[in-house]
Amino acid sequence: MALKKRGKTWWVDFTTPSGERIRCTSGTTDRTQAQEFHDNLKAEAWRVHKLGDRPNYTWDEAAHRWLVEKSYLRSYKTRKLMIGWWHTHFRGMALKDITRNHIQEAINTKRDVWAAGTTRVHLDLICAVLRRAMVEWEWLDRVPPIPRVKDHKKRIRWLTSEEALRLLQHLPDYMAEMMRFSLATGLRQRNVMNLEWSQVDLDRRVCWIYGDQAKAGKDIHVTLNDTAMGVFERQKGKHPQYVFVGSRNQHLKVFYREAWEAAKEAAGIKNFRWHDLRHTWASWLVQDGTPLNVLQEMGGWATYDMVQRYAHLSPEQFTKHASVVDRMLNVTNTAQLDL
Repeated sequence: MALKKRGKTWWVDFTTPSGERIRCTSGTTDRTQAQEFHDNLKAEAWRVHKLGDRPNYTWDEAAHRWLVEKSYLRSYKTRKLMIGWWHTHFRGMALKDITRNHIQEAINTKRDVWAAGTTRVHLDLICAVLRRAMVEWEWLDRVPPIPRVKDHKKRIRWLTSEEALRLLQHLPDYMAEMMRFSLATGLRQRNVMNLEWSQVDLDRRVCWIYGDQAKAGKDIHVTLNDTAMGVFERQKGKHPQYVFVGSRNQHLKVFYREAWEAAKEAAGIKNFRWHDLRHTWASWLVQDGTPLNVLQEMGGWATYDMVQRYAHLSPEQFTKHASVVDRMLNVTNTAQLDL
């Protein structure tokens, strides 16, 4: 029987000319639509077997295969969520029918929600899936043009010491300790929240982030200053595994945004994210004369270009280089006077 009903949904069941059994859901409760789906599948199977046509692969098949082949990625869980978002737009759609307009229409639904960086990584992902379908799997003849996002340079947001102290006063104690540690080390939010005592050596005044925990994929070794050491002393005994805990000494699995937003409002701090604490740490160091290459190593940035955005905060570091011209002209003028 070509169609079978399971619950309220019709399922397709037939054998192709090559002997392969096709059994899948039609995705509909309407028998007429299910029959049309069956007929199209059967006709396609005949064309593939008799005429050598390429199978009409769907987005669903491509998404599933990509996830299977990329399961080793460190960012697999994030990529899986992103694939799921695209799936809401392209479920059941033939790969060859996905156009630039379809992709743009999907992205437009998040125009006022996503930042440029978030939009860019979603576009990069669907481009990777479609290119793999064309180059590696030979499922596509061409990849449609992928929309691009203009990179608007944003001003780095950082706090003055007075603003930082004011914000600390309005935070719950457990969040204030996390903020102090973030300002003392420049570590990212998830690295702070998931830091374990096994990653801390108080005698040597160091802690470390393993490569599989770091965004750049390489170990980060942190030298602990007095501020960080003070935080560790106050956190001792609160949890056997994790350094930072919530108000009831439980591991913080989620970030309590409501408390953060309330503290910012009370402190009069606007347009500031938790991640900007990292920018604040970097800005303070650069303004105090820390060389950018040293900052890169301390912060665990993958490339030097990523710390270049802080260069303008310390123009004094270029003074000695600019003064070369003064010395050269002074030498020239002295030589002319001697003549």
